[in-house]
Amino acid sequence: MPGLVHRYPDRVLFLVTDRCASYCRYCTRSRVVSGVGDQHLETDFTAAIGYIREHTEVRDVLLSGGDPLLLSDERLEHLLSQLRAIPHVEFLRIGSRIPIFLPQRITTDLCAMLRKFHPLWMSIHTNHPREATAEAREACARLADAGIPLGNQTVLLRGVNDDPAVMKSLMHQLLMMRVRPYYIYQGDLVRGTQHLRTSVRKGIEIIEALRGHTTGYAVPQYVIDAPGAGKVPVGPGCVLAHDKHRILLRNYEGQVFEYPEVNDTPAVAPATVR
Repeated sequence: MPGLVHRYPDRVLFLVTDRCASYCRYCTRSRVVSGVGDQHLETDFTAAIGYIREHTEVRDVLLSGGDPLLLSDERLEHLLSQLRAIPHVEFLRIGSRIPIFLPQRITTDLCAMLRKFHPLWMSIHTNHPREATAEAREACARLADAGIPLGNQTVLLRGVNDDPAVMKSLMHQLLMMRVRPYYIYQGDLVRGTQHLRTSVRKGIEIIEALRGHTTGYAVPQYVIDAPGAGKVPVGPGCVLAHDKHRILLRNYEGQVFEYPEVNDTPAVAPATVR
C-alpha cells in the first residue's frame, strides 16, 4: 500500500509526509524525504486507512515520514481520529525529531489535542547531549505533562557520539527530560555516509560501558536495522555457555557465574490405578 509498510506481524509504519524541519545527513529515508531524492512519497491515505481497518492483526500504528508533527494540528487530529476509531488499533505512536529541531512547534494546543488519543506514545531522536537545549527540555516537558510517554532513538555516529562518556551523558540528559532511552542504531547503509558509520564493535563497547555502570533506564538496546530483516539486537556476550543443566553468565564486572537450568519437559503424570 503506498505510504504503508507492514513488515512486522502486529504493527505498521504509516509514512504521512516526506518533509522534515531539518534533514539529517545519515537519514535512512534520505532517498525519499525533502522531495529532491531518487524516490517520491505518494501516500494514499484513504487506501492506507482502509488497509489498517481490514487487517485486524494490526494493533500498533507508527506515524512517521518525514516528520508527522509538521502537519497542522487539524490535519493530524483528523488522521489520529480515523485511526482511533478502528477498534483493533490499540496503540498509536509518532516518530518525530521536532521536539529537538523545532521545539516551538510543541505548543499547548498541540499537546491538548494529542492527549485525546491515548494511549499515544512518541519516539524522539537525539544524538548528542548538546541537543538537550532549554527549548528542547521545555518541549519534552509539555509532552510529558500531557501524559505522552517519550522514548529516544539515537544513531551511532563517528566523531559525534561514538564515545562512552558522551553517550552516557546523553542518556542521563534524556532521563532528566523524562525521555526513556530506547534504541541506539548502528548507522544504516545509506549512500554517502561511510564517513559517519562506526564499527559494530564500537557500539558493543558503548553498551558494555553503560550496562551495570549506570541505571538500567539509561541503557538502550543497540540494534542493526538489517536490510530485509528488520531490527536485530546486538550486545555484549553475557551467556558464555548453556546446556540442559546450567548456564554460565558474565556480569558487567567480567565475573562469571553458574546458574542452574530448568528442565522444560513436563513431567508425565502417573497412571491412575483402578
